[in-house]
Amino acid sequence: MKPFFERASVGQLQWLVWIFVCLIVFLSYVSEDGVKQAATYALINTLYYACIIYANIKFLFPRFYQTGRRWVYFTGVVFLVVIVGMGRATLSWSVYNAYFADKPEKFGPGLIVSSIMSGIFIYIMSLIFRIAIAYFKLKQQAEEILLQKSHAELNLLKSQVQPHFLFNTLNNIYYESYREAPRTALLIERLSGIMRYFVDESPKEYVMLATEIQFLENYMALEQIRVRYGVHISFTKQCNPDLRVPPMLLMTFVENIFKHGIDKTSNVNSVDISLTDKDRYLHFQTRNRIHPGHPSGSCNGFGIKNLEDRLRMLYGSDYELSTSEENGYFTASLKFPLT
Repeated sequence: MKPFFERASVGQLQWLVWIFVCLIVFLSYVSEDGVKQAATYALINTLYYACIIYANIKFLFPRFYQTGRRWVYFTGVVFLVVIVGMGRATLSWSVYNAYFADKPEKFGPGLIVSSIMSGIFIYIMSLIFRIAIAYFKLKQQAEEILLQKSHAELNLLKSQVQPHFLFNTLNNIYYESYREAPRTALLIERLSGIMRYFVDESPKEYVMLATEIQFLENYMALEQIRVRYGVHISFTKQCNPDLRVPPMLLMTFVENIFKHGIDKTSNVNSVDISLTDKDRYLHFQTRNRIHPGHPSGSCNGFGIKNLEDRLRMLYGSDYELSTSEENGYFTASLKFPLT
């Protein structure tokens, strides 16, 4: 079994750190002030440290510093350290006079200055704390991706029942049917392409965008067989086909169109798909008509949830995924960084 530090979540590790900090502060006070007073001060100081650290790394840093508003950020840090420092000094003085002092002590500026100076040190420590949290999150994400890849490879091995035999057989059927039924032969060729993608490309970490596009087009061509009056598909591609993307990221939207966005009895099925690359991001969007009596699309399915989980493991928060319904149409959009 893995050690606790390798199995614990980032949240559990943070709780462990704060318990350790509280214990260290308690031990630093207990010899002179006694157990009760040391425990009280340990709690106050630990809350003070946590307030500065989390206000910085959870609010000020991402909201202002990372968005380029540096002056607003540093102004906010100064305001945070001063206000929280004054609060800590006031609370410590009040608690001491109420419960531990033999005679009341006056509230002096020295307490405030001392709290503010320690607050500056804690602010610096918050930057280190932020780096440590980011490291552990990145480490756990890497482990999750490796685990997911191992499961995918295992499932792929289980599903590979003589793939070369199947490919050769499909090719033979393709050549036999080409003369008599060219359309059927083309569909067989597309099916062969899909199967070869699953076997040869999907286990890879990245595939060529051109390969992914061909896979989507093969899939849509085969799905259209099941629609009585066909589907009008407009697929706009304004992207570099040599770009590399993780396999199967785009499939969820297209698959859900044929599951939920197509009325097989209607003759007005239309789908708009666009794929563009801009500013080192890939933008993928699908749009289909909402048919009466049919679910709108993919916003509540397992496919979108699984896609979000995978995107989170691959890119953290550096992606955008959204769905919307407007004017009788369902739209799904995805944006993620390119390699």
